Amino acid sequence: MPVKKTAKKESDTATPAKKTAAKKKTTTTKSDSGEMTTATKKAPKKATRKVSARSKAALKKPAPPKERRFENKLNNFGGKKKDDFSTEEKLKALYQLQLIETEIDKIRVIRGELPMEVNDLEDEVAGLETRTQNLKDEIEEINAMIAQKKQLIKDAKDGVKKYEEQQMQVKNNREFESLNKEIEYLQLESQLADKRIKEFTADLAAKNEILKESETSMSQRVEDLNTKKKELETIVAETQKEEEQLQKFGVDANKMIEDRLLTAYHRIRENARNGLAVVTVQRDACGGCFNKIPPQRQLDIKQHKKVIVCEHCGRVLVDHEIEL
Repeated sequence: MPVKKTAKKESDTATPAKKTAAKKKTTTTKSDSGEMTTATKKAPKKATRKVSARSKAALKKPAPPKERRFENKLNNFGGKKKDDFSTEEKLKALYQLQLIETEIDKIRVIRGELPMEVNDLEDEVAGLETRTQNLKDEIEEINAMIAQKKQLIKDAKDGVKKYEEQQMQVKNNREFESLNKEIEYLQLESQLADKRIKEFTADLAAKNEILKESETSMSQRVEDLNTKKKELETIVAETQKEEEQLQKFGVDANKMIEDRLLTAYHRIRENARNGLAVVTVQRDACGGCFNKIPPQRQLDIKQHKKVIVCEHCGRVLVDHEIEL
């Protein structure tokens, strides 16, 4: 019993933090002899997972994406003819041709609609030049007509003056009336010419205004065209070397593919929305239309013994092992 009192007094004098620790770490048990004893529980250790050095490096630095490199490896079969190549070699050449043309399509996508915009601007500038030239020709013609009418007025005035002088020398009324009619006719001609000059002048002012607008619009379009051409030339200069190299590889791949298969490839590529005529099997499905492929057909594709097309979209199917 004294042991119990002592333990109680010690627990009363302990601080709250120590009491909490004592509650967590000690438990009271009863022994076989009936005495109360305390035992300390050990906290379970947390399981630690060892991380390898490779995993640590992978976590610190993500793996770079795999880049596809096109190398001219398909023409190293020693001067064979198209008919001498095996089906596997033809499929490799066909798949590389698809990859090459896909990369060329990506390069052309980078250019975007710039070539079309340049062509449209060139056509618009050509149309504006033609319109401007036609307006200039019309203005020259109107100026010539105005000059002609002015000359007609001058000639009419001279004629009127001459007939008036002749009227002073006439001997009878008949000659006077005849000269008077000639004077009236010349005056009417002069008035009509003056009216035509006013009409031509108004028309000339309108033509000059249209010509001014056309020249302003043409200068703006020419400026836009030069800007677009410079932008297109910059993009082409950046991608031209790569495109030429890819086209060279494409020519080498074409040498291995028979004409019938090449014609079918181009026909499928033209009809496909994404330009893919040769696709790989992805997750047991066609990589073009994503329809399921039966296991037996997948096995035939892996054997590389014949050209197999998708039953749904008509694309040529290859497996990942044939990738270069």
